[in-house]
Amino acid sequence: MLQNITGRWGALVLAALADGTHRFSELRRHVDGVSERMLSQSLHALECDGLVHREVLATIPPHVEYTLTEVGRRITTPLLALIELVEEALPEITAAQVEHDSASQHAGSLGEGYRGPDTALS
Repeated sequence: MLQNITGRWGALVLAALADGTHRFSELRRHVDGVSERMLSQSLHALECDGLVHREVLATIPPHVEYTLTEVGRRITTPLLALIELVEEALPEITAAQVEHDSASQHAGSLGEGYRGPDTALS
């Protein structure tokens, strides 16, 4: 179940549903980059876990709406806080990645015997 919540699409679907009920096509527009298949699989998994409620409306053609359950709302609240925290820290994360990549390239240029700053050459 944790994978369904913290996976790329699951987290984005839950975040999109945090602001209310949506139809499939609306969710697809909100969750940028998701294919119909992945959105359908994510919604199904979240529904099976009891986090999302799927309601088929008796219209012609039939419409399906998705909304968070009470459990889904309780889980999504801290998830949104985590997403916000990561977005705020993105400049620091990006800088750390650039520094790491630079250090890795430098280590590769030192030769095969180099295993890191705390090890001796063999």
